[in-house]
Amino acid sequence: MVKKKSRFRRIKRFLSVLLLLAMFLGAGLLPPTFAHMTAQISAVQALPNAQNLLEQGKKLYEAERFAQAIAIWQQATSAFKANGDELRLAITLGNLSLAYQQLGQWTDAESAISKAIASLDAQSLHLIKTSQNRKTLEHSQILAQVLDIKGRLQLALSQAEDALKTWRLCAEIYEKIKDKNAVIRNRINQAQALQALGFYRQAEKTLTQSIKTLESEPNSPVKVTALRSLGNVLQVTGDLETSQQILQQSLEVADSLSDTQAIGDILISLGNTARALQHTQQAIDFYQKAAKTGILPTTRIQAQVNQLRLLLETNQFQTFPTLSSQILTQLNDLPPSRTAISARINFAQSLTQFRKKTTAQTPEWLDIAQLLSTAIQEARSLQDKRTESYAVGVLAGVYEQTQQKSDAQNLTQQALLIAQAIDAKDIIYQWQWQLGRLLKAKGDIKGATAAYTEAVNNLQALRNDLVAVNPEVKFSFRYEVEPVYRELVELLLQPEGNSPPSQKNIEKARETIEQLQVAELDNFFRNTCLNAQIQSQKEDKITAAAVLYPFILPDRLEVILQLPQRGWQHYTTAVGEKEVQSTLKQLRENLTKPHTLRQVQFLSQKVYDWLIKPAKAVLADSKISTLAFVPDGSLRNIPMAALYDGKQYLIEKYSIALTPSLQLISPKPLRKELKTIAAGLSEPRSGFSALDNVKRELNEIRSQVPSSILLNQEFTRSALQKKLNSLPFPVVHLATHGQFSSKAEETFIVAWDERIYVKQLNKLVQTVELNRPEAIELLILSACQTAAGDERAGLGIAGIAFGAGARSTIASLWNLDDESTAVLMSKFYQELANKKLTKAEALRRAQLALLHNPKYRRPMYWSPYVLLGNWL
Repeated sequence: MVKKKSRFRRIKRFLSVLLLLAMFLGAGLLPPTFAHMTAQISAVQALPNAQNLLEQGKKLYEAERFAQAIAIWQQATSAFKANGDELRLAITLGNLSLAYQQLGQWTDAESAISKAIASLDAQSLHLIKTSQNRKTLEHSQILAQVLDIKGRLQLALSQAEDALKTWRLCAEIYEKIKDKNAVIRNRINQAQALQALGFYRQAEKTLTQSIKTLESEPNSPVKVTALRSLGNVLQVTGDLETSQQILQQSLEVADSLSDTQAIGDILISLGNTARALQHTQQAIDFYQKAAKTGILPTTRIQAQVNQLRLLLETNQFQTFPTLSSQILTQLNDLPPSRTAISARINFAQSLTQFRKKTTAQTPEWLDIAQLLSTAIQEARSLQDKRTESYAVGVLAGVYEQTQQKSDAQNLTQQALLIAQAIDAKDIIYQWQWQLGRLLKAKGDIKGATAAYTEAVNNLQALRNDLVAVNPEVKFSFRYEVEPVYRELVELLLQPEGNSPPSQKNIEKARETIEQLQVAELDNFFRNTCLNAQIQSQKEDKITAAAVLYPFILPDRLEVILQLPQRGWQHYTTAVGEKEVQSTLKQLRENLTKPHTLRQVQFLSQKVYDWLIKPAKAVLADSKISTLAFVPDGSLRNIPMAALYDGKQYLIEKYSIALTPSLQLISPKPLRKELKTIAAGLSEPRSGFSALDNVKRELNEIRSQVPSSILLNQEFTRSALQKKLNSLPFPVVHLATHGQFSSKAEETFIVAWDERIYVKQLNKLVQTVELNRPEAIELLILSACQTAAGDERAGLGIAGIAFGAGARSTIASLWNLDDESTAVLMSKFYQELANKKLTKAEALRRAQLALLHNPKYRRPMYWSPYVLLGNWL
């Protein structure tokens, strides 16, 4: 029993997150497969009262009155059990499990599904004795439907592997009884399990099979549902363009069937995808059409609430009051249901944000609180603990805004207890974060730190789940996830009275920074593609390197320093975030200009004084030769090599490397024979100008190391893949235009025939890994650049690097002079051939060669090249 309770406490619940997504944004999963008998197979002749109860429960379930559905189905269960009707008993128990899942009553859900399967097992014995073929077919269909529900439960309990096995068994049954529609639904369910396991290529393959099957199927409601569900799956995993295409197909099919309600639902999904693509007006148009088209009041209200939130996000305040007035009128007419309550909560949140963003004094805080109080009462009437927790927690946030701290804390603790009772980690962390803020405001730093720590722990447990939900649609990573980590670091590094932070707190802060860096990359890819790469850290991995964690906080710049064989060093500079960001922006802009050396040196010395000067003596004493930076935010866009102490640049003293996290690297030297695939474009392509010296750069590489060259027309995506497949090349050198952005869909390199976006590059390299397991030791991107104006564009470098599975990556933060690039790369390969040198030292020597050349001594020429990852 203890073991079973412990297992339920560890639930992460992928489905609970997606259910919350559906709750607020109408981007739900496939509708549940109710266990039922079809009229063709069995007409109901007996037990009319029990059968009526079964149907009545289904209607209550569809109205989202889950507790009432449970009560009715429990009565039906007793009736079928008393009459020995094992099949209908299994049907009812399966449906009971669905309802329990909706309410987060996982133990009851598992018990119900186990009893359903036991009932079917009893029926199997009867069928063996009687050999009734018609009954066997009926039994098979019910068994498949019950297994479908069991798979949903397993996925909800984070048992994705078990869910996949269950659904595959389910698929075998559906195929045997030739239920094509059920097979399509099953494939989409399998794809969800594969995504939860991180098997995105397999999930895509499964979904592609579904599309092919659907193409040959006649138009039907199932085809509409399946296409829309597929579009939503693609949406939440970030494949937005394809999502839009599939949803449009779904809309066309629904149009042909004149299925008005389905059209409304699809328009909401299209609005969500357009919103994720930042096509604001298109999203508004879709929401407006959905509100006019949808038959159900809940569809109209969902569309309008989504539109309202979008108006708020894009600061379109003029139409906000009119739309909010319309929503309020409709809300008051809606009967209680999960969707109606969720719309009320979402509406209250939008009104709260409107008050915070504008000087408007309406709506009154009391009116917002009343909306939420009604939501709480309705949630309690439905015994919907999950929605009740959310409503109570949001109400606590209103009290926090109105400075009623004591009431806010009491309500937050209530919401937290309710969420903990159903182990809904995706909302538990929000209330722990809220509680931490309230305790911090009271001056209870110890209590606040504990609350924040628990919030981060839950975010880590939810890591797989959060990234499976499109961050632009549900979890805004930057505003709803990242601040939790940042505010915990801020608390941990606060002085304790007159004493500096303890070594324990410094270590915990460093660990939290690492967790944030990994979470940012997960969010960049919108999947947990980094799971397999995470390394356990040992002291010997960072021998001869100092690791610096500079971290930007609102009122100060913190630096944690890790030195080999020593304790943690920590220092703080009292400089505000605005000044830091302004300085970094000016430095970045001036670094790329030809006649701003003095300004560059002045600004880079300022940054040097913040990051390096306080540790200058201890660094010199430690006799280390390499500095590895784990840079935060805009610091990723700055070449640390160009930091200036008044006499020398940092590159003149140290080899320098960047890493998003020590968890993601396993430093080891390049031991393989130095062979290179070198591909590049010298001619203008894809809207980018010619790179006149690329041909020279590739020839220089060929003269230094054995190389396979792809130039201009030869450099296509398929040609690159063939080269990667042919032999193990430890070095891949791409001399081509490209862009690094904080968004994966705007991060790419340019081939002759197309732009290769980071996710496509990821797939290309993953395909290669199937043929040869050796990782790319070194990926060189010699003409790419960070996206202009994107303060987090440096994240794209890490995205490319880890997307390609490269142990080390050398990239340029900007591209100005391909002649100097050719010189630097030639020198780099000369030095790399010396097996006694690390990659970081080889790059340092190449940069120094430019620095000491009068023609290229300005930082604009030599400093943009950064080494990311393994520096050995």
